[in-house]
Amino acid sequence: MKSPRDETLSFMPQWNADGLIPAIAQDIHDKEIKMMAWMNEEALRKTLETGIVHYWSRSRNALWKKGDESGNIQKLIEIRIDCDQDCLLLLVEQTGSACHTDRPSCFYRKLETLEKLNFLSNTN
Repeated sequence: MKSPRDETLSFMPQWNADGLIPAIAQDIHDKEIKMMAWMNEEALRKTLETGIVHYWSRSRNALWKKGDESGNIQKLIEIRIDCDQDCLLLLVEQTGSACHTDRPSCFYRKLETLEKLNFLSNTN
């Protein structure tokens, strides 16, 4: 059932209890999902201001500019939000690897069973 939030043109993000919203980065060219991370309002604001994606690191409890250490930046092309405004989709131009494992995507394994993963053939 539709809610008023589904059709509004007002940005009304549904931050979680920690003030965060999940953000999925997708390559604008090949449509590959690169990674998922969290954004707070500051990260979102810095991303919009600079055109370079910023996230909130829960482990460091700090703002994190993607690629600040590795040089593997994400240039923002567009931000989309889902129907109930609780998840962002970032369309990006990825420079270098997206994953800290030096892979092009953080999604390099598939779930086979509840106990077993396998590597995708094109990600090693």
